[in-house]
Amino acid sequence: MGKKNLKFMLFFILSINILFASTINRLKWKRGDSFSSYLKDNGVNINIFNIVSADDLKFLSEIRAGVTFYELLDSSGKLEQVLIPIGEKTQIFLGKVRATGKYTFDIISIIYDDKEYGATVSIDSNPYIDVKNTLHNSKLANKVSQALKAVNTKKLKKGDKLSFIYEQKTRMGLPYDIPDVKIEMLETKGKKQFIYIDEDGYGYVSDKTSQAYTVKGRKKITFTKRVAIKRGGIRFGMPLRHIRITSPFSYRRWHPILHIYRPHHGTDFGARRGTPLLAVNNGRVTYAGWMRGYGRVVKIRHAGGYESLYAHQSRMRVHVGQHVKKGQIIGYVGSSGRSTGPHLHFGLAKNGRWVNPMKVLGKKYVGRASRSVLKKFTKYKDTTTTKYRTISIKNAGSNREKLLKYLKSGKKPFIWSAFKGMSMNIEDVPYD
Repeated sequence: MGKKNLKFMLFFILSINILFASTINRLKWKRGDSFSSYLKDNGVNINIFNIVSADDLKFLSEIRAGVTFYELLDSSGKLEQVLIPIGEKTQIFLGKVRATGKYTFDIISIIYDDKEYGATVSIDSNPYIDVKNTLHNSKLANKVSQALKAVNTKKLKKGDKLSFIYEQKTRMGLPYDIPDVKIEMLETKGKKQFIYIDEDGYGYVSDKTSQAYTVKGRKKITFTKRVAIKRGGIRFGMPLRHIRITSPFSYRRWHPILHIYRPHHGTDFGARRGTPLLAVNNGRVTYAGWMRGYGRVVKIRHAGGYESLYAHQSRMRVHVGQHVKKGQIIGYVGSSGRSTGPHLHFGLAKNGRWVNPMKVLGKKYVGRASRSVLKKFTKYKDTTTTKYRTISIKNAGSNREKLLKYLKSGKKPFIWSAFKGMSMNIEDVPYD
């Protein structure tokens, strides 16, 4: 700081000591206010801008809404001095010269104290809440919690101790800027664990320059596996809700109309005219129409090389190309074609050859695993990779000694209580 800035600060402090009836206000800069409006509200002649250099004028627009500033008022309530921060290190100074009654303006450095403090906090809820409630400093609680990410704080129990050394800047007796935590220590059941902290505020359980850390990800794994291919592997239902077989499947059956022996490649089910006919499995309709002696016929192709036939219908409810589901009504019992009365002739072919339907209908599985093939599969596996990075932890040894010294001293931590007024003589209590 230059001699000029020091002169203004000395002037400010001396004024506080001399003017016992003066009042110091700690205020927040209102949104929408300008420096000109502030001068006007406090009865300061705006001709003061005539003594402000062009370079300094640009700083007036950098006053942020909500920033804390300080003003000194005389016994009559008139402005004597004001300090308005325009950043972390500089501030606007406006002060009245007592001899002339005129104001002077300058941009000066912010004066603050920087001390080291020690603290021990008992764990009751979690580190952040406990530090905040005990020391009344939310920014300090944030910094302490940031460093504790190096350990599993979920394992902490009520009554465990958290101790740390930190630097805190103060301005006008109040915390200023973000605190700098140097080192921390957890004490659980008499066991101590130090957390060493780098310049960015991140914690480590070791003070080594090479630190291990884990990276979680997902790894793609491709493999082949032999799987069985099933032929069929399907379950057929019944074509009617109530089954009454009147003529079974046969390769030599006496025909009731032709009066000769002929093959009967199907099963006849007795039922009343109009009884709903049901698809025995999922499939696609390949035929729906008149078929000589079978009369009205519906044929459905199924998976596994099967095709079912429903003959002698009185009425059909499906059309060629339609996909049907197992149990869906596809027509109604009748006696169309060459028939002695209402019934269903049901036929079932496998790969073009007629088979006995009753060996298939209602069975749990149709077909066997005939062969197997190699099939490619892909899956993802959660992975954890250990990597290393070089870090810089300054004064790890000396900070550890300071913390142990503080713990041995048994001194109580400084409490950053909320201040209701402005005090220029707060007694800061460092750890040593």
